[in-house]
Amino acid sequence: MAAPIVDLPDPTNYNTTMATQKKTSTGLMKLFEDQLADLYYVEKQLTKAIPKMAKAANNEELSAAFEAHLEETKEQVTRLEGIFEILGKPAKAKKCPAIDGILQEGKEIMEEFKDDPALDAGLVSAGQKVEHYEMSSYGCMKAWAEQLGLDDALELIEMTLEEEKGADQKLSDIGEDVVNIEADEEGEQGGMKKKASSTSAKGKTAESKPSGSNAAKKKAKAKA
Repeated sequence: MAAPIVDLPDPTNYNTTMATQKKTSTGLMKLFEDQLADLYYVEKQLTKAIPKMAKAANNEELSAAFEAHLEETKEQVTRLEGIFEILGKPAKAKKCPAIDGILQEGKEIMEEFKDDPALDAGLVSAGQKVEHYEMSSYGCMKAWAEQLGLDDALELIEMTLEEEKGADQKLSDIGEDVVNIEADEEGEQGGMKKKASSTSAKGKTAESKPSGSNAAKKKAKAKA
């Protein structure tokens, strides 16, 4: 009786597949490490920038929100250092031009609108730009950690991602309920003052200038 014929996998294809998977895994890990260094730089810079934003804010609730997130940011730095440790790598930051640009814009807002009621609205905007950058970055890291099987790192990333989402929502609430309303009210008051001043000036001009009929009467009287 003849032995059944069994189709065996082509060893060439098998080796090619394994090599591709290894290359993909290696590339993804490098990308993960690169983003980790990027975020380490970001969080370090924010520990310096957030206190300035908290101090600049006129609205007490906004200032308190910045201060609360500063404490979260310090903890996020510690978590990133924990991920470096999980990977067996030294904690090292990589300069991030993106966050430098966002923070520079925030600095300019604080300088240009220092005495303007719209300052707090500008600070909310600057703060949310930071949060959106962080959320997208941590979101990518979460997906990569899942694919790489980095469960311990994944847990730390998820904790930080939730904090960033919470900070963004807090800024949205403050912007909608307090800051933007205050800026609008200040703007309206300024507009009313300008309008009243303009009306008063027109009134004075009208009083000082004789009407056409009075001028004609005076002219006729002088001729008589």
